[in-house]
Amino acid sequence: MIRFRSDYLDRFSTKAILTGVAVVGAGFTVALAHVEAPQAGAARDTTVQVAQQESGMAPGEEAHAAKLPQRMQAAEKKAVLPGGVSTGTSFWDAQTASGKPMSYHTLASPYWPLGTKVKVTIGKKSAVGVVEDFGPAEWAVAQHNPPAIIDLSEEMMQYLTGTRSNSVPIKFQVLQMGHGPVYRHDGTGYDMATGASEK
Repeated sequence: MIRFRSDYLDRFSTKAILTGVAVVGAGFTVALAHVEAPQAGAARDTTVQVAQQESGMAPGEEAHAAKLPQRMQAAEKKAVLPGGVSTGTSFWDAQTASGKPMSYHTLASPYWPLGTKVKVTIGKKSAVGVVEDFGPAEWAVAQHNPPAIIDLSEEMMQYLTGTRSNSVPIKFQVLQMGHGPVYRHDGTGYDMATGASEK
């Protein structure tokens, strides 16, 4: 059971909703309580039943009403992953930098770590692939406007455009960053690929 001290409740004139945060060890427990404002001579404690496994508090421990700090709310927001418009080119190699065999889902990028999952959209069609190879080369990235920061497998390009060998504007959205090595940390299109130009 969590007890909220009534001096926090005296501030409310009629029905109110109070959000409480109980600090328990290194964690936080949030409890919502719908309370009536105390009447004259009413009991000085308002209690909320919370199961011990949910709160981490022993029965009878007292918690004080407080608001969740804004910095904690902000920390819960996910980091924004890069997305934008690029030129997409196609490729097919016998071997990839990751050691995995070439497949429909294989993508290559000079700037994203191996294992990065990317959604590619051309027109009304979309496909999701995984960066398993490095490329295009710097000269190939730079010869396109916008820069060609992503290579699609020829099979994926065939599905999206109807042609295996192609160079077209694409929309890209990184869905999850990989944890493998990165080929280059600078060059044409690096800011676009990493989202640094939006910061």
